[in-house]
Amino acid sequence: MLDLVTVGSGSTATEALRTSVALARLAERRGFHRHWVAEHHSMPGVASTSPAVILAHLAAHTERVRLGSGGVMLPNHAPLVIAEQFGTLEALAPGRVDLGLGRAPGTDGATAAALRRSDRLNEGADDFPQQLAELTRFLDDDFPDGHPYSRIHAVPGPVQGPSGRPPIWLLGSSGFSARLAGMLGLPFAFAHHFSAQNTIPALDLYRESFKPSAVLDAPYALIGVAALASDDEREARRQVLTGALSMVRLRTGRPGLVPTPEEAEAYRFSPMEEEFVNGWLTNIVHGTKEAVVDGLNDLQKRTGADELMITANAHGGEARLRSYELIADGYGLPGSA
Repeated sequence: MLDLVTVGSGSTATEALRTSVALARLAERRGFHRHWVAEHHSMPGVASTSPAVILAHLAAHTERVRLGSGGVMLPNHAPLVIAEQFGTLEALAPGRVDLGLGRAPGTDGATAAALRRSDRLNEGADDFPQQLAELTRFLDDDFPDGHPYSRIHAVPGPVQGPSGRPPIWLLGSSGFSARLAGMLGLPFAFAHHFSAQNTIPALDLYRESFKPSAVLDAPYALIGVAALASDDEREARRQVLTGALSMVRLRTGRPGLVPTPEEAEAYRFSPMEEEFVNGWLTNIVHGTKEAVVDGLNDLQKRTGADELMITANAHGGEARLRSYELIADGYGLPGSA
């Protein structure tokens, strides 16, 4: 599961975070492998601004499911801070924390400048490989002698004795991180849910660029997929339309809370907006559980992805929880209610 901690119209961030706990517990009960949370900023309908804080909360309410960031936007943060945060998470939930990293800001330019205390945003993205290398050395506590940071230790971490550390994933929606993940021999997660036209080219580039490493002998790719199942096909359409309207508003500079299905149905889309929505909905697997399972299976075959990470586009927590239950049922996963 990929969780954006969405806040629907008429709801609150508190309720959205309670839904995230319920989702993580559902993931654990039904046998989903991972529950990741994203990093976005200055979006009223998305409360996942602080992945490390949310993951600590989820760790306290789960025991087995892997928890991770999908992802932390590394240029927004000092590498040492991320190493400390995820070292702490690893200490709280040993052996079940993933550190997914992205290079985009996860927001608009003005907010990114406020986060980074700089308006030179391209420099942060261009420095990503260097930031990644620095973060990795902090996590492994292995700066060479003579390095300015050789006497600095990320705590919790290896300086305290033998311990595990979160595996690093690179996230991307284009070719840059795909190539870098391949060259470094790291697992790669691609954002198919909002960059579907680039999925296969990016995965091909990742596999072509891959070099075996201490982490992986062979490429390992995950794709994020927008999917929503409902007991009724029409209801599934009503629910995903709320996410589509949210994206229209975001892309036109009017971000807000996720609208209700009634609000989305009543909205009069302009011809340009309608064209965008039709294209957006084409890439969301939605319908009955049978239709969603068929769609997910087809997508996995076309892309060769090793994992599918599902994000549910809907106004309310109840619809999202029901969707994951239905998808789990469709795949015959254990632990049905």
